Amino acid sequence: MATLASLVACALIAAACGSSKKASTTATTAAGTATTAKASGKRVGLVFDIGGRGDKSFNDSAAAGLDQGVKDFGIVEKDLSPASGGQNREELIRLLSTSNYPLIFAIGFAFADAVTKVATENPSVNYAIIDSVVQKPNVASLTFAEEQGSYLVGAAAALKSKTGTIGFVGGVDTPLIKKFEAGYVAGAKKENPSIKVIIKYLTEPPDFSGFSDPAKGKEAALGMFNGGADVVYHAAGGSGTGVFQAAKDTSSKGTHVWAIGVDSDQYNSVGDPSL
Repeated sequence: MATLASLVACALIAAACGSSKKASTTATTAAGTATTAKASGKRVGLVFDIGGRGDKSFNDSAAAGLDQGVKDFGIVEKDLSPASGGQNREELIRLLSTSNYPLIFAIGFAFADAVTKVATENPSVNYAIIDSVVQKPNVASLTFAEEQGSYLVGAAAALKSKTGTIGFVGGVDTPLIKKFEAGYVAGAKKENPSIKVIIKYLTEPPDFSGFSDPAKGKEAALGMFNGGADVVYHAAGGSGTGVFQAAKDTSSKGTHVWAIGVDSDQYNSVGDPSL
């Protein structure tokens, strides 16, 4: 889950879709290899992770980058979303690979195995994966320092809290989301060594529904608010809408609390009637 996923996606699309029809450029992978792509009008494929467009978080961040690429560079795009359990990720990556999409984005670390396999089978196709490293010459690995932004969130939460208790909701208990937690806790403890941090993960692998279950997000956040937390930070993708709903409901009853999200500017979703 990357706070800058949309910007990187847009930048990589921009690099692949220059304004001159004869121009080409390269997108450098984490390992220092490069992929080369053509100019404006390029066909670009993208596979969202569970929840797809409309999660107001991780997937929507990538969608914004893709849509900007269509607007600014005239790319021809095709985006797909996996089944609710994510079991057809590889199938969707392979479908785009064999459908004349020379540049394909895989949105999320859960695609690592699928991208590794399909990229090996299709060396002439270029891939990009968010939040994971795939060591293939035709794969750009886009990773981030999640713990650093989360450190600042933790510091802000500790400074804002009046109860001395804050919360963290993780979508799925994975090493990546643990980075969000670690940064958040470290930042909070730096500002207030005695602060209490309530931590809750919605699911454990291989169940990744914790990234797309607002009801579970709301239940977890309500438990924290009822337990004395007055600031709750989530790294839970689409489940985060439930965290905001919990904050809204709790605040409407006279106890003002705060919710903090990731990946998209979720402040803009507060007025959404679905919350």
